[in-house]
Amino acid sequence: MSPKRRRTVISVAVIICLVIAASHDAAPVQAQAAATLAGTPVFRGTVDLVSLNVTLTNGHNQPVGGLTAGDFAIFEDGVQQDLSFFSSARLPMDVAILLDTSSSMSPVLSVAQDAAIGLVEAAQHADRVSVTEFNDRAYILHSLSSDMDGAIRAIRATSPRGSTALYNGLYMAMTEMVRSRRNTQDIRKQAVVVLSDGQDTSSLVQYEDVMELANQSGIVLYTILLLSPFDARQLNDLKTSKFSQSLFVMRSFAEATGGVTFLTSNVRDLQGIYSKIATELAQQYTLGYTSTNARRDGQFRRIVVRVIGHPDVRTRTRSGYQAPKPSVSISPSR
Repeated sequence: MSPKRRRTVISVAVIICLVIAASHDAAPVQAQAAATLAGTPVFRGTVDLVSLNVTLTNGHNQPVGGLTAGDFAIFEDGVQQDLSFFSSARLPMDVAILLDTSSSMSPVLSVAQDAAIGLVEAAQHADRVSVTEFNDRAYILHSLSSDMDGAIRAIRATSPRGSTALYNGLYMAMTEMVRSRRNTQDIRKQAVVVLSDGQDTSSLVQYEDVMELANQSGIVLYTILLLSPFDARQLNDLKTSKFSQSLFVMRSFAEATGGVTFLTSNVRDLQGIYSKIATELAQQYTLGYTSTNARRDGQFRRIVVRVIGHPDVRTRTRSGYQAPKPSVSISPSR
C-alpha cells in the first residue's frame, strides 16, 4: 500500500472511531431559506442555503454598520448570486471553545481559563456553547447547549498533561456543530475559538481532514496562538522560526473560514482577545444565497463578497465552500 493510500485509510478509520459523522452536504448548509422584511427574517421552504458571516471594517479597522441587503453583491466562481437571506441583527450563536491543555500550558492555564470564561459570560439567552480540551487526546467536556454554568465548570475542570492533539479537537468540535444544525430550522452563527501554544503533535486526524470539514461546514474559526518570548522575537524571520508551522496552520484555518488569527506572548492579553472575538461575532452581517450551480461535484467554489458604493469598506468572510459530492448508488446484489 502506498504511503498516500495508507494515510487516507488511517484518516478515515480515525474519523469513524471519533464518531465523526459530518456529511458531505453540510455546506451548502441545509437550512431554512429566508428573506428580509423590515430587518426581520421570514422563513420559507427548505433549500441548500450557502450561509456567510461577513465582517465589515473601514480604513481604521473599525466595524461598519447601517448597511442593507442592497449594499452587497455575492459572487461564486465569478458568477453573481441572488441574495436570499440578509440580517444585520445579532443572530443566535453556537460557539465552541477549544483549550490546549498540553503540559506546556501548565504555567498559564489558569489565566487562559479566566479569559475563556469571559467569552462564555458574553453569551446571550439564545446562544449555545461547547467546551473541548485537547492534550494527548481530545475530549468534549461540555456538549453544545445553553447551560453556561456547565460550560464554566467544564473550563475550570481542565488540567494540563501530555502532548497536543489540535486537529482531533477541531474535528470533534466542528462535527458536533454540524450534527446539531441538522436538528434545527434556525439560522445560527457558528464559530470555533481555539487557543494553543504550539503545533499539533499527537492527532491522528490530519490537517487536510480539518480543512475539508471547515470548508464544508461554513463554521468560522478564530485561532489564538500563544507564543513564547523567543517565538515572539522570531516573527520577522519565519523561515528559521520553530513555530512557523504552527503559525501557518492557525492562519490558514482562520483565513479560509473568515476568522482571525491572534498572536500574543503575554497571557494577560487573552481576556482582551476573547472580548474582541465576542464583539466581532455580535456585529457581523449574515448573508445567504442558493447557488446557481446545482452540480454535486465535490469541487471547491470560491466566494467573493463586495460592498457596492463604499470603496473604503473591507469585507472578510470565508473564501469559499466545498460543494456536495455526488450520491453513491449501490446496485442491489443478485
